Amino acid sequence: MSKQQCLITGADGFIGSHLTEELLKKGFHVKALSYYNSFNNWGWLESIPKHKNLEIITGDIRDPHFCKHIVKDIDIIYHLAALIAIPYSYVAPDSYVDTNVKGTLNICQAAKESGNIRVIHTSTSEVYGTAQYIPIDEKHPKQPQSPYSASKIGSDMMALSFYNAFNLPVSVARPFNTYGPRQSARAIIPTIITQIANGAKSIKLGDLTPTRDFNYVKDTCQGFIAIANSENTIGKEVNIASNYEISMRDTLELIKELMNSDIEFITDEERIRPANSEVFRLWGDNTLIKELTGFKPEYSIEKGLKETISWFMKPENLKKFKSGIYNI
Repeated sequence: MSKQQCLITGADGFIGSHLTEELLKKGFHVKALSYYNSFNNWGWLESIPKHKNLEIITGDIRDPHFCKHIVKDIDIIYHLAALIAIPYSYVAPDSYVDTNVKGTLNICQAAKESGNIRVIHTSTSEVYGTAQYIPIDEKHPKQPQSPYSASKIGSDMMALSFYNAFNLPVSVARPFNTYGPRQSARAIIPTIITQIANGAKSIKLGDLTPTRDFNYVKDTCQGFIAIANSENTIGKEVNIASNYEISMRDTLELIKELMNSDIEFITDEERIRPANSEVFRLWGDNTLIKELTGFKPEYSIEKGLKETISWFMKPENLKKFKSGIYNI
């Protein structure tokens, strides 16, 4: 990837902040977009040391005029900004259309009008819903099992429409379940780690039978960069996956073992998704990304969990999480 000027939307989030770090390490100039707030808080970008090649800006992708402004002099856009919490999408679905679908429209329109800037648009494995066959490749049917997944299907198709209609060089990067340092405690892995670290004897959880294809965040970031490096990915949807599945329960038992804990898991009805909304099985096929880019994940689930646990166990990190509060 010879293009040096990168814009990352959603850079203040979990994956976005790690991607910011990885691109800076590789010598790129990064314009990192943080969601505007009156507290002047940059989210997880606050954890990244000052860097001569890093420019942090604040704003909102829901504003088309703002999007046109921030893409000036940019060579490549990594579009990660989105509303992502599945439970919250049950109570505030309109917010997801505004941010995920309209926000993607604004970014793609700005990229088109500013000289057909390369766009790496972020999808999610949730668009597939419960696996109809495994492993799930990019031809698997889309199943909108939550308003969140519906909004991401819409945003994916919006991005690809700009490729088909206007030849905008768009790639859709579709990471499966990413975990690691800085992940919100609303996700299951940091929920378990933070509560064990805080001395809890029991943890309330939802359904533990579903399986997931977990990917350590550094692997996910390298997948993004590999997709950006390859012109073969333009106009395509590309999974970033480990090609491995593990049940929620087995994941939690592994965390217990790694943390030498005897914690008890209790089913909490509040945390169980509506019957037709739960995605019971995810196992991603990563054949296409290997063929197009040569990318291969480097982290096993054990190796990734060890690094994740180590980060959360540091007092300065653990205190940033309200582990006793269930945040939808």
